[in-house]
Amino acid sequence: MTEQRPAAVAHDRAARSAAGSDDGHGRPLGRGVGVEGGSPSGALSAWSQAERRPPTTMLRAAVRPRMLLLLVLLLAAAALCARLGAWQLDRAQVHGTAAAERLTAELVAAPAVPLDDVLAPQTTFTGDLVGRKVSVTGTYDPAGQLLVTGRAHDGTTGLLVLTPLTTTGGAVLPVARGWVPTPADADEPPAGPVEVTGYLQASEQAGTGVADGRTDAISSAELLNSWGGPIYTGYLVVSSSDPAQAGTVALLDPPTKPGAGLNIQNLAYAAQWWIFGAFAVLLWLRLVRDEARGAGPEQDEPVTPAEDGAAAA
Repeated sequence: MTEQRPAAVAHDRAARSAAGSDDGHGRPLGRGVGVEGGSPSGALSAWSQAERRPPTTMLRAAVRPRMLLLLVLLLAAAALCARLGAWQLDRAQVHGTAAAERLTAELVAAPAVPLDDVLAPQTTFTGDLVGRKVSVTGTYDPAGQLLVTGRAHDGTTGLLVLTPLTTTGGAVLPVARGWVPTPADADEPPAGPVEVTGYLQASEQAGTGVADGRTDAISSAELLNSWGGPIYTGYLVVSSSDPAQAGTVALLDPPTKPGAGLNIQNLAYAAQWWIFGAFAVLLWLRLVRDEARGAGPEQDEPVTPAEDGAAAA
């Protein structure tokens, strides 16, 4: 191996220094240091920190101009959704009322069927029997007549006249003969055999019981203790009677199922609009949370001189 002459060594250092590979004293320069157009890791890190928004509190993030602008826009969207939901609810009531009126007309026009053809004593009362028009023959028991308290009719609170009817088969059928404003208006039921036509309704949940000729619920389970059995699990709402009962007792409207006054489809639309409105508010809260955590453009990791040399190798 031949030793380089001093003149040759100096010439080689000058060439490497001119090419930017060392500092002229044999020490290699770092990648990009002192070279125009370079990307030093220190400068890159400083630029990244300057662009990245630092974390802050939810309150400070919420009052930033862009967050307030988003809040206004999303609240406007939520208000619109709420208004559309209210409009759909109104449509549900209108359509439901119209449907309930049509159903009532159909129930009134329907022919009556014998009670025992659709319901037997002490059997389960199913939902499809509500409003079913039936006829039954039996004899009223005036001694067992009760007044059901706290019942409204045409916007006025009064009482129902509830009388046990012993059918020709020997079972007891609770019969709501009508509504009266005061106890003095309650009449005696027709004597002797009577043919009653009316609409079936499900038995109610037990109340406080029967006392002093009154009750707060038409519950077959409670009435069984007072009237005996066998007893029907539903009761009859009178529409006509032969012989007729006194005119002081106001006949009731045909019973309907719970929720029959509302249109289900419009209710679903209303719920959807309200959910959309709530989502708009939750979206803003999510954006504020992200803003408070801090955000910024993702930066590539700086490449060290050692990694650069390994890649070149």
